[in-house]
Amino acid sequence: MRALYLKEINSFLSSIIGYVFIIIYLIASGLFHWILSNNANLLEGAEADLIPFFNLSPVIFLILIPAITMRSIAEERRTGTIELLLTRPISDLKIILAKYFAGVTLLIIAIIPTITYFISMYYLGKPVGIIDLGATFTSYIGLTLLGSVFIAIGIFASSLTNSQIVAFILAMFLCWIFYDGFNLLGNFSQIGELDYIIQYIGIAFHYDSIKKGVIEISDLLYFLSVIVLFISAALVVVRTFKK
Repeated sequence: MRALYLKEINSFLSSIIGYVFIIIYLIASGLFHWILSNNANLLEGAEADLIPFFNLSPVIFLILIPAITMRSIAEERRTGTIELLLTRPISDLKIILAKYFAGVTLLIIAIIPTITYFISMYYLGKPVGIIDLGATFTSYIGLTLLGSVFIAIGIFASSLTNSQIVAFILAMFLCWIFYDGFNLLGNFSQIGELDYIIQYIGIAFHYDSIKKGVIEISDLLYFLSVIVLFISAALVVVRTFKK
């Protein structure tokens, strides 16, 4: 699994795909948070915090993460290399996990430079250091978990087709449904506690909870459960290739 993981990482970093993901994320984030005049501009905010950054990043990931996962299995299916890969002395699960962890690694590499945002707001605040350290720390964890869920969804979508474009569109749709779709559905529900249940299924409910500065076990279990769900679903699809 380690060899396959390193191969996947190398495929990201030896081609333009990984760098495009990182550069576009950082440029888009930098423009909205530091240059363009809008509600997400950190310099125009009334308080020294990174709330606009943590609100906007999921929207950017909604587009970029499906773009890097769309080829993970779809390309293997299109070229026919998936059959060769499945004959290797490595379990199907480890193949999926190698691709998944490679995507998570790329995600973390993209997020790390944004720590400069935190350092900047820390010293720009009056007084210096007024930023909520606890909420910022947990929000970074929440953002990483959210991105990790998107990657799992993207890999599942990629396993369903040999077309990268179809995989991209399907992954983006599923990511949106889980991030904001259930939240919107819950807002329209008027049946007792049903609105709460529907919103609870969505990522936004748990992500917003973590952003408040407290990490509940239920939120961690939610993210882990959704990741396991889509990794398992991708595994089921991949195993059908052997039949």
